[in-house]
Amino acid sequence: MDNGVHRNYRYIKVHPIAGAIGAEIQGVNLAEPLKSEVVEEIRLAFLDHLAIFFTNQELTPHQQLAFAQKFGKVMEYPLLQGLPKCPQITPVVKLEHERANFGGMWHSDTTYLERPPMGSILYAVEIPPYGGDTLFANQYMAYETLSEGLKETLEGLVGINTSSKAHAFLSNASLEQEVIVGTHPVVRTHPETGRKALYINTNHTKHFQGWTVSESRPLLDYLFEHQVRPEFTCRFRWQRGSLAFWDNRCTQHNPVNDYQGFKRIMHRVTLAGDKPY
Repeated sequence: MDNGVHRNYRYIKVHPIAGAIGAEIQGVNLAEPLKSEVVEEIRLAFLDHLAIFFTNQELTPHQQLAFAQKFGKVMEYPLLQGLPKCPQITPVVKLEHERANFGGMWHSDTTYLERPPMGSILYAVEIPPYGGDTLFANQYMAYETLSEGLKETLEGLVGINTSSKAHAFLSNASLEQEVIVGTHPVVRTHPETGRKALYINTNHTKHFQGWTVSESRPLLDYLFEHQVRPEFTCRFRWQRGSLAFWDNRCTQHNPVNDYQGFKRIMHRVTLAGDKPY
């Protein structure tokens, strides 16, 4: 895969952190207004590496929001409450006494929506002394490494995605929320790169359209395991002031829940996407 490692950037420095996905961006202060040329290069790095990371940033919620708005339309995250003074910023909080963490399994964000988000931008406000890393997986590679026979089987299949599977992980949301269901192609085409990606995930995809849950389970279980193979992934270790920006259309992520007894506070912005095809 050509992940843009050899692209010549003029305004930013891009350092891949793994072979399949992920790069650290240096030479940018996100609290300052960004020139259009810098924004364009960040966008290219985002499309090349699928998940990009910035460190040592000092951002207010409104500065984080201003950065996000350079890359798309900000949407409110379903089922959760935003910050009182900045409702488009969603706090993702795990307190010392809480056992479960938000979204604590492999998933692509809110695929139960008719138009799932394009991307997510997460900023570390307070982190535990250790643990709490986030894993990311490249879903282009997950699709491209399937056999030709399985690709033919998946072509035209539609996944039924439901919010009910995610309720157990919404520690700061009401469990009385209505169930939301979205139907999307199992293999989606990225609207900007034109590449195909596997677009199902264990946190939301319940079965294939026209198949029963029991019929769907063996194939889904195989795909769920395949799409997060170690060679498709990277692991990001958070520091206070780190910011991650990932492409929801061709990645999955998994926040590791290994910091019991410690507080973790993150601020999240979600960018609106289009209907998968």
